[in-house]
Amino acid sequence: MEEKEKKKSVIKGFSKYISIGAIGLHLVSGIIVGIAVGYYLDKVFNTSPILTIVFFILGVITGFYNMYKDVVKYVSKENSKDS
Repeated sequence: MEEKEKKKSVIKGFSKYISIGAIGLHLVSGIIVGIAVGYYLDKVFNTSPILTIVFFILGVITGFYNMYKDVVKYVSKENSKDS
């Protein structure tokens, strides 16, 4: 029985780090998508850095918003485990 509980503990530890990693991934992916969309639209409309900058800023805002949602979900999950 003790070995089974130890495995569950290790799995819970990994899932905790995966959740934290997903939070950072959402921040970075929002920024990368924003830059890519802005760069593509700049090439299409020949408006060189303007749309890249605009979509970079939108990507940062979106990334932080997604990160905020993930943190709230993670904290509420941790608080429900403690109760």
